[in-house]
Amino acid sequence: MKLGKVEFCHFLQILALFLCLSGMNQAELTRSRSKPYFQSGRTRTKRSWVWNQFFVLEEYMGTDPLYVGKLHSDVDKGDGSIKYILSGEGASSIFIIDENTGDIHATKRLDREEQAYYTLRAQALDRLTNKPVEPESEFVIKIQDINDNEPKFLDGPYTAGVPEMSPVGTSVVQVTATDADDPTYGNSARVVYSILQGQPYFSVEPKTGVIKTALPNMDREAKDQYLLVIQAKDMVGQNGGLSGTTSVTVTLTDVNDNPPRFPRRSYQYNVPESLPVASVVARIKAADADVGPNAEMEYKIVDGDGLGVFKISVDKDTQEGIITIQKELDFEAKTSYTLRIEAANMHVDPRFLSLGPFSDMTTVKIIVEDVDEPPVFTSRLYSMVVSEAAKVGTIIGTVAAHDPDASNSPVRYSIDRNTDLERYFNIDANSGVITTAKSLDRETNAVHNITVLAMESQNPAQIGRGYVVITILDINDNAPEFAMEYETTVCENAQPGQVIQKISAIDKDDPPNGHQFYFSLTAEAANNHNFTLQDNKDNTATVLTKRNGFRRQEQSVFYLPIFIVDSGSPSLSSTNTLTIRVCDCDADGIAQTCNAEAYILPAGLSTGALIAILACVLTLLVLVLLIVTMRRRKKEPLIFDEERDIRENIVRYDDEGGGEEDTEAFDMAALRNLNIMRDTKTRRDVTPEIQFLSRPTFKSIPDNVIFREFIWERLKEADVDPCAPPYDSLQTYAFEGNGSVAESLSSLDSTSSNSDQNYDYLSDWGPRFKRLADMYGTGPDCLYS
Repeated sequence: MKLGKVEFCHFLQILALFLCLSGMNQAELTRSRSKPYFQSGRTRTKRSWVWNQFFVLEEYMGTDPLYVGKLHSDVDKGDGSIKYILSGEGASSIFIIDENTGDIHATKRLDREEQAYYTLRAQALDRLTNKPVEPESEFVIKIQDINDNEPKFLDGPYTAGVPEMSPVGTSVVQVTATDADDPTYGNSARVVYSILQGQPYFSVEPKTGVIKTALPNMDREAKDQYLLVIQAKDMVGQNGGLSGTTSVTVTLTDVNDNPPRFPRRSYQYNVPESLPVASVVARIKAADADVGPNAEMEYKIVDGDGLGVFKISVDKDTQEGIITIQKELDFEAKTSYTLRIEAANMHVDPRFLSLGPFSDMTTVKIIVEDVDEPPVFTSRLYSMVVSEAAKVGTIIGTVAAHDPDASNSPVRYSIDRNTDLERYFNIDANSGVITTAKSLDRETNAVHNITVLAMESQNPAQIGRGYVVITILDINDNAPEFAMEYETTVCENAQPGQVIQKISAIDKDDPPNGHQFYFSLTAEAANNHNFTLQDNKDNTATVLTKRNGFRRQEQSVFYLPIFIVDSGSPSLSSTNTLTIRVCDCDADGIAQTCNAEAYILPAGLSTGALIAILACVLTLLVLVLLIVTMRRRKKEPLIFDEERDIRENIVRYDDEGGGEEDTEAFDMAALRNLNIMRDTKTRRDVTPEIQFLSRPTFKSIPDNVIFREFIWERLKEADVDPCAPPYDSLQTYAFEGNGSVAESLSSLDSTSSNSDQNYDYLSDWGPRFKRLADMYGTGPDCLYS
């Protein structure tokens, strides 16, 4: 008969309990004479009880208290005079004792993993005197272990990595399981390991838990991750043992075991010849199944006719080879290039060199496409010179450009006027000859930088640019002159031969050998008795006095004409006048005052008198200004009296306005429609009195009332409208009424229709319609035209 797991556990528990009880000799006390016991008032006696530790099985599942053992003293005669007492760990709560018999029982289920033993104390007392008859003794109750805990992987689940292509037996990771059962008792805590999932790729050491590779040449590119299930079982793996499992995820790490390979043996790309330098022509990539540093590659051009025209570099992110232009392409010069490109791994593993060379070759052909290019000048920069004396139309130089395309379209030239705003130069549209268009002046602009445009005749949108530097050559066309405005003074007490001024000259020209100026007095000043001039031969001259005794009263200012000549060819000269003032100087020769009137003032009015006169003049000016200001501030009356009332006057301005199309000046709808009424507005200026002139009484017809109401309403609106023109201006209304009872008054219509309409009522309308009444009336004095 086969036992189940539960029945087998119960069988083991009963067997262990039986062995324990039989070994304890029913927990009876054994007599020992090894230790004496002294009791006061009595003779010396020996201890009459001592015992070993008790054992009790854990996880007892019965309903009755579990018997642990028995305490007994030799003094106990069985007559009930001895009482047993138990104290210590778990006394009364877990362990109880029969005070009459000394039997000990466990009242609760015990777990060795929670507490392995309990220390208690026992004492036998005289029931009558309650005095100890035996000394108190300490004993231990030890919990007997059973296999009630399965192994556990405290660090699981695990992750580990191992390089691909590793040999068999390569260690991957070690797993460890722990069992809470007593390792010193039986096999409850002895664990063995086995692999439940992950074979045949991996294996595990049964005793150590070390996981190792079990197959060679595991390829990451084929499968890079494996899930293993490891079991740990106690009881040395025997039947009835408890087990626990954990998972281990093993990842194959990459090694460089795959050489790079180009997907194609050749590539072809088309690029326009106008593609700028450094532009990307193409991207190529060699495939490599490895990852990370093992897939890093370098590219290089090893052969071909485009070694100097193209270059290749690697994109660190994508590991692509990037082909770029190093020089400008020209379809007319070369239409295609062929490149041999090699791709190689940067990090090669010597263990896998047998798998083949870790590099690959491919061919790249680049086709250059023709595009319509702008004209190209024979030189990027032209340098020309011209004399500033050149006449208009003088040829300065020639530029040349051509169409680089196969069509070789004719080229026309022009000057970019943004670089020649003053239009100093012209260029022949066909030949490219540059000529002067204006007189040139080197002193105004010594260098001209102009841009010449070359356009294809067949496609003017294609424009090439050439740059021309025109340097203006100098001629001697500017006479020398004083370098500055000199303020020269001479002291009244100056001595003959005294230097009073050193002068120099400037010239706007720029001769190749520098300036050389010559100074002298003009012919009319050469024989003067006051001053002389000395040329220092270094482009400066010195003015000296020829006499002493200068007096301001006699002459306060002297004018000395100086003649300056340059060294140009031909030489130019100019006469410059030096103004010399006579001044009163101190002992050091420093001028104090140079005003000749200073001597005249004391003979006339004193300084105080002059100040008083000036104050009076200012006072009068202030009074005059006040009077003028007061008069200007006087206000004119805003309302005219009856004699000056001119509101009925008509002022004619020869302004015909905008006609019927002008609707900005006024609202035509309001003028023509009687029924449109605007909101009444209050004027903020003075509202004039409205005087109504007596009107002649006309024959009452419907339109008279309409016209009166219309004029009256418009008049009131004009009086109170703050935006209306002044009240004395003429306002014109184009309202024509609701219809004419006389219908058309056209003489053309009347005569053509031979109408017998009676127009006698026109005589009743007053003097203003007398002319019409005479023309269309039927009386004896009527006049027809």
